Amino acid sequence: MGEAAAPETVVVIDDDYAMRLSCCKILSKMGFGVEAFEDGTRGLEGVGRLKPGLIVVDLKMPGISGMEVISRVHEIDPQITIVVITGYATIDTAVEAMKCGAYDFLPKPFSPDELRLIVNRGLERRRLSLESQRCEVERAMLKRRFVTFVSHQLRTPLVAIHQYLDVLKHLGDTAEVAAKREEWIDRCLKRTDELQSLIADWLTLARVEGGTLTKERIKVDLKQLLPGILKTYEAMAAGEGVSLHAALSEAPLCVSGDWNCLTVLFDNLITNGIKYNRPGGKVTVSGWPAEGEVVVTVGDTGVGIPEQYRPFLFDEFFRIKDEGAKKTTGTGLGLHISKKIVAEMAGSLDFESQPGTGSTFRVRVPAWHEADVAKTGSSE
Repeated sequence: MGEAAAPETVVVIDDDYAMRLSCCKILSKMGFGVEAFEDGTRGLEGVGRLKPGLIVVDLKMPGISGMEVISRVHEIDPQITIVVITGYATIDTAVEAMKCGAYDFLPKPFSPDELRLIVNRGLERRRLSLESQRCEVERAMLKRRFVTFVSHQLRTPLVAIHQYLDVLKHLGDTAEVAAKREEWIDRCLKRTDELQSLIADWLTLARVEGGTLTKERIKVDLKQLLPGILKTYEAMAAGEGVSLHAALSEAPLCVSGDWNCLTVLFDNLITNGIKYNRPGGKVTVSGWPAEGEVVVTVGDTGVGIPEQYRPFLFDEFFRIKDEGAKKTTGTGLGLHISKKIVAEMAGSLDFESQPGTGSTFRVRVPAWHEADVAKTGSSE
């Protein structure tokens, strides 16, 4: 079992002993770690040492005033939430405290419930602020990783294509050169296919992050969609020595979604089933209705997914690196995009896998209801 999270720390700064004692008792019973200080100087030293989530500070104190404490606390950590209290409450002092950076204002005398409410509200605001800040940092890091990834993934095939073409430009016209030219042109075409695949995935990812991935919602029968997708991958599967099979229910498998996005979803799952399979293996696509949902599974008889990689399988840019698996091409975005598509359809995507035996990915999405027409304004 993991360690329990440490209790949030609250600092009380007030020159009134009875007020400090009362606040400490109330806040301690709420489960917080509490320390109290009788003046601003000691209080600021405590804030620097304890790094509390919230401080309760009296505006009227000898020495350093509450207003100055507010200003200097934010120099220590601008994310600390500050609640000011005073027995000389006026609208002017409240406004001034807010301008200095206080979160809220509590006039004396106040009840225990009033203090509990304002402290809980202030710490919740701090939690949301920190969470938002973390998201911004993660987004910035992702952008940096993305730029690095794009630069590398685009540069590698472009450099190879440029080298091939540069050499071809200076070759003669002998029979041997003609054969070499044919081989290198084929290599260039393969590299351009990789670039097209990369760009297609990046554009889809941009739609994912922009929230426009499944903007269109129409009635889609997966019994029509899935056989067509399998047909397009027959040549690829045959080249890998893999057979494709469909086991779809006799009943309609209608869902509310975007035809193109559903195609991307099952393209990704089926191509993975082919790429990570073994010669003589098979990929089976099954589908059936189940209690207001449509369930589709894509199972393969391939190498399986090593347990240490499973938690990261749907992360962007993640690729399995395993000596037992054959080398495959791709961007590492396919499953991340698939997960996003299913999530936007209010469904789920999970998997089961046995190393050396194969993997099965399971898609569950809400079945189509005629009421969906009124919601989307679209029809079949």
